[in-house]
Amino acid sequence: MKTNIPKITFTALMAALLCILAPISIPLPEPMPAITLATFAVYISACIIGPWYSCAAILIYMLLGIVGLPVFSKAQSGLQVVVGPTGGYMLGYFLIAVATGLLVRRFEKNIYMHVIGMVSGTLLCYTVGTIWLGVSMHLSAGAALAAGVTPFLIGDAIKIAAAAAICYPVRRQLIRLLPAAASAGER
Repeated sequence: MKTNIPKITFTALMAALLCILAPISIPLPEPMPAITLATFAVYISACIIGPWYSCAAILIYMLLGIVGLPVFSKAQSGLQVVVGPTGGYMLGYFLIAVATGLLVRRFEKNIYMHVIGMVSGTLLCYTVGTIWLGVSMHLSAGAALAAGVTPFLIGDAIKIAAAAAICYPVRRQLIRLLPAAASAGER
């Protein structure tokens, strides 16, 4: 089995990026989750290193938080955060990574498809997170949507636009500089 050092390095860098950006948050009243830069880091990760390595970076991030590093929103840590009311959104990060990463890989030269991948992944994340939030907090569907989706729509649109603007040229340069690293493990 051939080890792909650049992909492993980028996976570690993306896990570190997630650990740095996710705790940056704007708290909202309960039961709403905080506004964080975690999804922005997931968009960047999925665009640059693809779906599967991005999922590995998310898993590393979550394990670091579970064992006690304050890497979750509001600098929280512990398993209780992952299984708590907003844990569904964290699990939704994997859906963002897969949807975004697959569309970026499939439509390498089409920035609009990259955006569609991010939007699709975000909608999947909203779905899982909102259901989880509603069930765990005993909220109606409308109340769960109002708490877990509505306050985040504008911010997520801004994060998607920023991630596309950053990642599209960065990924193209990485492919040019490290062609083996860009395609390894993604087929």
